[in-house]
Amino acid sequence: MTQQSLPRSGYLFAALAALFWASSGTAAKFLFLSGITAFELVQLRTTLATGIVFCRILLHNRSLLAIDRRDLLYFVTLGVGLAAVQFTYLFAISKIQVAAAILIQYQAPIFVALYTMLFLGTKLPPIVFAAMAGSLFGCYLVVGGYSLHLLDMNRMGVLSALASAVTFAWYTVRCEYGMRRYPPWTVVFYGLLFAAVTWNIFHPPLSAFLRPSGIAQWGWVLFIAFFGTVLAFICYTEGINRIGATRASITATLEPITAGLIAWLFLGETMEVWQLLGATLVITSVIVLQAGKKPEKNGG
Repeated sequence: MTQQSLPRSGYLFAALAALFWASSGTAAKFLFLSGITAFELVQLRTTLATGIVFCRILLHNRSLLAIDRRDLLYFVTLGVGLAAVQFTYLFAISKIQVAAAILIQYQAPIFVALYTMLFLGTKLPPIVFAAMAGSLFGCYLVVGGYSLHLLDMNRMGVLSALASAVTFAWYTVRCEYGMRRYPPWTVVFYGLLFAAVTWNIFHPPLSAFLRPSGIAQWGWVLFIAFFGTVLAFICYTEGINRIGATRASITATLEPITAGLIAWLFLGETMEVWQLLGATLVITSVIVLQAGKKPEKNGG
């Protein structure tokens, strides 16, 4: 592969990750409407994804399973954080529109920026603060804040989506730390492993596997586990390796747009003009925030 085609394929991988995440959000909404709960789906998703990644590593490169004993606590906390990310994200989807839930989760880069400023002493340029303000106002429009009745109906979903943004920001920071010492596949596997362990403790072990009934439900569960979790992480990681974390994350902002389109096509969800304006503002603000960072080396 030529040096010129390497970046192009990196953008393609990141865009595919966005597509997989967006489509899995719509698939999750279908399962919620058919009776599956967020608790059950997150247990199914993390457990199946862990098994898939484990089999892949076992067949291709077992050395990726090796970790230092002193890093065990790190991976446990990473997994617990990932468990929180996935539950709050899925719970939000079960309560509010798919596109709105994903867009609110895209506040995560703002929390990452605040972390670097407050805890790492990084000085942020004015454009970053402008991006934060634009994203927050856009979020207000997306969730229908101009309609108090709509906001009241969706309060739990909105709060859960915000919690998803915070926990995803925390997971991003911790994941970046882990990849300084371990390959991405190792970090992804142990994150998923301890996320699965967490949800098999908080929810009766493997009980969720008794809930799906019929080919349709099991088909969407497997789709979310394989495409929305495993392949999405593979593509996104490969995108970071080829074009760097900043460019990959900018490309991944295609997710909320894709999610809105898919939800419109298959669930009949629509967004009002003000919500569409807010969506545009959020995406623009996140792009400005990400582009304002210093260039990163490939591999994050």
